[in-house]
Amino acid sequence: MTSSPAARRVRLHEWSAVRDLRLEAVGDPDAGIAFLTTAAEELARDESFWRQRTAGAALGENAAQFVADAGDRWVGTVTVLLRESGTRDHLDRHVVAPRADVVGVYVSPSHRGTGVLRSLLDEAAAWASGRGADALTLDVHVDNARAQSAYRKAGFAPTGIAFTSSIGPEIEMSRPIASGRTHDSRRS
Repeated sequence: MTSSPAARRVRLHEWSAVRDLRLEAVGDPDAGIAFLTTAAEELARDESFWRQRTAGAALGENAAQFVADAGDRWVGTVTVLLRESGTRDHLDRHVVAPRADVVGVYVSPSHRGTGVLRSLLDEAAAWASGRGADALTLDVHVDNARAQSAYRKAGFAPTGIAFTSSIGPEIEMSRPIASGRTHDSRRS
């Protein structure tokens, strides 16, 4: 690795790369406690699904997917979904206040611990902030200690909300957008 991968929003024509990275992510050994879908479910989706999903992630006003582009391949991704109060989130929970939910987080094993996650989250935060959000929120399985640690290093803290989803017990974590972009503990 000679330089850090560049974090950027996906582009409309990149649907096959979006699909391939999702398949890599759900194929990770810890995917069962990190993703709400399986590799078999993702493989069953047709090209039109991936084109539509990528279009929303590339051009949408309420959703954006960011990738860490290492030049020859993508090594990480996060997606942000803006939720209005009075709606339901992806787990059918009632949204009581507007929020920016981070979902679909994945960093390739070869790039974990290198700052890729923070870079992706900073891009997501900048995008969400530009749409009025003041924090990023995410859900993480209670047994996914590695992910919880990575999120803490990126400025997230538990909110005190716990629930059970299709993958088991989870907790909610949140990060204020302003503090996440202005302080990097690796540089202190």
